[in-house]
Amino acid sequence: MNKLFLTTVIFLFTINNVFPQFIDISENRVKTYLDIPFERIGAINPKHVSEIEASNWTIGCEVLDRDYASFDSYKEYLPVLGIKKIRLQGGWARTEKQKGIYDWTWLDHIIDYALANGLKPWLQTSYGNPVYNSGGMDLGGSIPITEEALKGWDSWVEAMVTRYKNKVTEWEMWNEPDGHKENTPERVAEFNIRTSEIIKRIQPHAEIAGLVMASGSNVNYMDRYMKVLSERNKLGLFKWIVYHGYTMNPDDNYKGQTKLDSVLRIYSSELKLRQGENGAPSAYCPGFALSKYNWTEISQAKWDARRMLGDLGRDIESSVFCIIDMYYKSNKILNVKGLIQSDITLKALRPKIAFYTVQNIASVFDNKLERMADFKYKVEATESISVFGYCNKTSGKQLVTLWLDGNIPNNTFETQMVELTIENGNFKKPVWVDLFSGRIYEIPKANWVRNGTNYEFKIPVYDSPVLIADQSLMVIEKNK
Repeated sequence: MNKLFLTTVIFLFTINNVFPQFIDISENRVKTYLDIPFERIGAINPKHVSEIEASNWTIGCEVLDRDYASFDSYKEYLPVLGIKKIRLQGGWARTEKQKGIYDWTWLDHIIDYALANGLKPWLQTSYGNPVYNSGGMDLGGSIPITEEALKGWDSWVEAMVTRYKNKVTEWEMWNEPDGHKENTPERVAEFNIRTSEIIKRIQPHAEIAGLVMASGSNVNYMDRYMKVLSERNKLGLFKWIVYHGYTMNPDDNYKGQTKLDSVLRIYSSELKLRQGENGAPSAYCPGFALSKYNWTEISQAKWDARRMLGDLGRDIESSVFCIIDMYYKSNKILNVKGLIQSDITLKALRPKIAFYTVQNIASVFDNKLERMADFKYKVEATESISVFGYCNKTSGKQLVTLWLDGNIPNNTFETQMVELTIENGNFKKPVWVDLFSGRIYEIPKANWVRNGTNYEFKIPVYDSPVLIADQSLMVIEKNK
């Protein structure tokens, strides 16, 4: 056990007199039936956000604007998860309950805590407000269209950006507008332009994400949206175009994503695609994305890991949905996509397996690594497999991710041995790492060989990401 890390964690929690008592920081924090014929030497030592300068990840802290989750119930878990960016919804209806009167208390509390604890808020301009009798105030609602509602919207956006311009630099447009038939791509584009121009007028250096489409493959919707931005000469308002795109097999999403990127390139070489919201349930759920399927904590953790590393391997900024289970009071459904288990009282009960898996990934893949665009390899496997290569920017030492990607993540831990040849490799002492559990194993000499600059490995893989990494890239909590 790393005593310094343990002491640091306890101190960081107890300064606020709150301790998330069910978090496990031991090297055996995740139980697994994985049977690996290598010597185990320890586990990934989780990093606090203060140890991470930047990374590819955002963690979803949504629905606080509608009281479907409680920020104070889980906030102490955020710094130790290791993801620096948090996604929030601005909450017009919660802030302006009487016309012209804004109460920012609830949002001030969240943003101030985030900044004080090394977290960076990403703030979304959603949803509508019933006091103006226009614009849906929940998922799938229509955007404001009446003159009175649009005037109220403009005033709220202006007030919000003015209030947080020194605290928030990343903004996002209305969430999943394509979920309502009246929200045509042309109307959404005009609404996004209207909103972004207000933000830029107050905060010229603002970075803004547009579209925020629920679909991960609706090229027609994106094309019509982008056409308006282009014809209006407003492409420069945005840095990202956001899609979500839930698929039962997380690796099935990339065919659609590739098509979206092709459409985007017709209009801009500068704009970036951003995956703004994705995650799997941890149990059967009767509603919402990926519903009516017998998910478990095991398949959830595998799904989240494959989505995170599939995005990273394609240079796509990636958001994990979400930090905690959410109780949608209107239809009385508990959306169990959280990394933390909750209930209808909104209490944080305990971290799920996925919390630790995401924590492992966040601890390894920060901005000290870069993807190797020219990564050359050969792999022999009996099933479809994903392989991506990375190197440390300073040492040049390498790390490779692998997982079987052909099916929906299952609940088993059956592995198959694959043969991987890496050209122009850079390993001194390679280790095998299971990101699901965080466990690290020494690769025996019988299972790897160096031939000049090429490295040949014979290693186990399964339907959850594993690593071949130079040991110098791992912060290891020693096995006891």
